[in-house]
Amino acid sequence: MIGGGPAGLRAAEVASANGINVHLFDAKPSVGRKFLVAGKGGLNLTNAESPALFQKRYSGNHQPDHIWKALLADFDAAALRSWAESLGVETFVASSGRVYPKDLTAAPLLRRWLARLKECGVVFSMNHKLSSLSLGHPFQLGFENGTIHTSKAVILALGGGSWKKTGSDGHWTHILEKAGISIHPLEATNCGWEHPWEPETLALAEGKPLKNIHVCAGDRSAHGELLITRYGLEGGPVYQLGATLRKMQYPALVIDIKPAFTHDQLLRKMESVRRNFLQEARIRWKLGDAAYALLARKEWIDLESLAREAKQCVVPLIRPRPIDEAISSAGGICWSELDDSLMSKKNSGLFVAGEMIDWEAPTGGYLMQGCFATATRAAHAASDWIRRGVEGDV
Repeated sequence: MIGGGPAGLRAAEVASANGINVHLFDAKPSVGRKFLVAGKGGLNLTNAESPALFQKRYSGNHQPDHIWKALLADFDAAALRSWAESLGVETFVASSGRVYPKDLTAAPLLRRWLARLKECGVVFSMNHKLSSLSLGHPFQLGFENGTIHTSKAVILALGGGSWKKTGSDGHWTHILEKAGISIHPLEATNCGWEHPWEPETLALAEGKPLKNIHVCAGDRSAHGELLITRYGLEGGPVYQLGATLRKMQYPALVIDIKPAFTHDQLLRKMESVRRNFLQEARIRWKLGDAAYALLARKEWIDLESLAREAKQCVVPLIRPRPIDEAISSAGGICWSELDDSLMSKKNSGLFVAGEMIDWEAPTGGYLMQGCFATATRAAHAASDWIRRGVEGDV
């Protein structure tokens, strides 16, 4: 087992519970670092929305149509909540549908989880960064500290390319490409996008939210709140639309600043106004500082065009923020390289889990659920594969 993030720890738990000897290696001095970072603002474990909607949150290049329905059927949101409760951690559903531990924190859950893994006999080797992988039976794993380990089966859960400080640096892509495994380049997702604001706009709106807006990119849309930053925009809607924006030749957001009102309704609120259109709209439309700043980028000489802009405010975008700033990454091992058990088609006994696979999902509990679901599938499959052969470890 290589990788001590949520996917690696879950895979180790499942395999050890299946009676497999598990040796877990991680590049850092301790495991669960990304788990702890994810919990800084409240550990969002999963989401309580319907299974039909849940499975649609996942996308990827040439992703099999059936795969997430099957993965989530194996280990869904209810299963994840039951798992947390089995560790003595009660969860609750927020008004947004997001599921959190009752105390919101990650550390108590991680401590109990690690204690369970040690009781199950999982062996941990820290400060072991993978440097080479020799395919075959047994597999030979080389580490930067000079250690070499052999194993009958291997589960890789090395994460994507975001949050390098946690050990998730994408270094493994070079190792697997040398082994002939196709990788889709890692890209930043669930991240901000850059737009060159004028100084006047930033003076009015930097750090201010655009609340209760409707946002479109191409044929996709999202609701929520965006934050104007010195480099562009941050927030849930742009995270949700990231996959669409990356495919656009000229990425841009179309923002409806007042989605609760039609164009005509906005005009009626301004019926008596003959001048100072934007100043009056700020009062009558109850515009926040950020919304006002967006509209103040132009001079307005008539109400019709001002109302139209409020309903369709176009913000061209340049690029996503660097991958190391992103919450997660897209890209990874191509789905065509894997069978339904998440085993390499070219290298039997080699399994992968978590963000290493070419999938992405928005924030809201879907990322954590995806890591747990893929790890559960890979670990059960690896356990079955070992049982069909001679006894070994993973």
